[in-house]
Order: sequence, then C-alpha cells, then structure tokens
Amino acid sequence: MPFVIDAPAKINLTLEVLSRREDGYHTLRSLMVPIAFGDTLRVEASERFTFSCDDATLAGEDNLAARAVRALGLSQPYAVHLVKRTPVQAGLGGGSSDAAAVLQAAMAGAFGALGDRDYMAIARALGSDVPFFLCGSGALVEGTGERVTAAGPLPDWHVLIVKPPVAISTRDAYARLDASPRPTRPRAGSASLRALEALQRGDFGTLEPLLTNDFHDPIASATPEVALPIDALRAAGATNALLCGSGSAVFSLAPEASAIASVAKRLALPEGYAAYQTRFAPTPGWRAA
Repeated sequence: MPFVIDAPAKINLTLEVLSRREDGYHTLRSLMVPIAFGDTLRVEASERFTFSCDDATLAGEDNLAARAVRALGLSQPYAVHLVKRTPVQAGLGGGSSDAAAVLQAAMAGAFGALGDRDYMAIARALGSDVPFFLCGSGALVEGTGERVTAAGPLPDWHVLIVKPPVAISTRDAYARLDASPRPTRPRAGSASLRALEALQRGDFGTLEPLLTNDFHDPIASATPEVALPIDALRAAGATNALLCGSGSAVFSLAPEASAIASVAKRLALPEGYAAYQTRFAPTPGWRAA
C-alpha cells in the first residue's frame, strides 16, 4: 500500500558556532525545533527504484531523500515522489528533514522488517542536521550535529517565516565567521542551555532575549535582501526577528497565534518575498495514503 511521509522544516532558536576543526567542520551548539510546515514524500512499491520531485531541479540522484532510501539497502524497490514546500537554501533544513523522514518511516516499519540498522550512523553520513530530525522533538544539538539532546514536548508557540529571493552559501557564511576571531564559549551558562530550559518550561519571556544566531549580523549586514525582512518584521510589530540557520530565511516567534497573525497582516514586503505562518510541530510521521 502506498504511504506518505511528512518532513517538517526547522528553525534554530539559538545557533552558536564554536570553533573550526582541522578537518574543516565546525563545532556548534544550537537549540532547534521542528515546525508544522514542510515537505511530503509519497512512497509505493515499484519494479525498480525511482525518485521524482515536483521541482525537477531537485530530482537528481544526490537528493538527500533519494540517498536515504538507497542507504537503507532495501530488497524491495520503491518509487518515491517528493512534494517540495520547504524553500531551498533557506536555513530551514528541508533536505535533511526529507532524509530523516525516510529513516523515521523505516524505523516505524513502513518498509517492512529490515533487521538491524544503525540509523544514527546512516543519519550522520547523510548530513549534520539529519540526526536532529530523528529525535522527534526540539533538541539541543552539539558537536558537528551528532550530539542531540531531546527537549521533550514543545509549547504551542507560533512562527512567521519570511524567505527572501536570494540564496546564501553555507560555505561562504562560515567563511565570514572564520575571518574574525570569536570568544571562547564554555558550555556551562551558554545561551543555548538556558534557552533549552526555558523552552522545556514553556517560558517565552525568558527564552525570547536568548534568541541568538552567530550568522545573523554578518549575513544581514552583507545581504540587503536579508536585512529587509528583518526590518520589515520589526516595523510590523514583531518583538523579535532572527536568521534561520545560515540563511536566507528569517523568522519571528510568539507564544500566541494572534500575535503572529497581527504581524503578518501588517507585514510589507516587496515582490519576490514569501511569508509562511506556522507553529511548532511534533515528530514527522508516516501514514497510509
């Protein structure tokens, strides 16, 4: 029977880039949460493995969802179709979530009995954000993405996301940070740990001033298309506005849907900008189609 897999996007409530390792990877500390907005994958048994996407530019063999299916080593071939809603190169983790959703479905038995699989090892091999999406909740993510501490049930908070008509290279974003020295940040007392505690308590008043992203200022100062929606959100009454990951999307967070709806109603954006109203979401899942 065909089945459908949901793949939620994510936002980073905090993102601390700590150091650059000798292998070129960066260690980080970040509080991430999944949101009720994202992609969908439709899967059904087939005579041979095929992968397609409603955005033909994303239908190549290197798509993370296709790579995740191949990494499972399935004996039964499947046809997989990706309905892409999460904007690409936005810092929302769409590709990583697609891959994790495939692994989630396998762990839940959607592909039948597969025997022993090291799903975390597969996730790490696919990408640094994929392990986060396996945890099924918000989480504190550390190291190069492999250390994931689940936050547990999330408060019903609401999000407004704005995607500018510009792409940000993750490589270039990290190069900007590496060009300037950064202070040592001990784990104890970090903004991410304090934000995690506030999130678990549902304490928005404590969490809001802890919202932080090391990429925010350098990317906004160098990219007018990113600075514009940050200013527009503030002008529309948002009490916070933060870059998503390394960009280019930005978001504003509020505990009430009415606050986000009010900002969205007053938000003035030029042509080419897209806005999405959503909320925190639980784990991705699969269901019969």
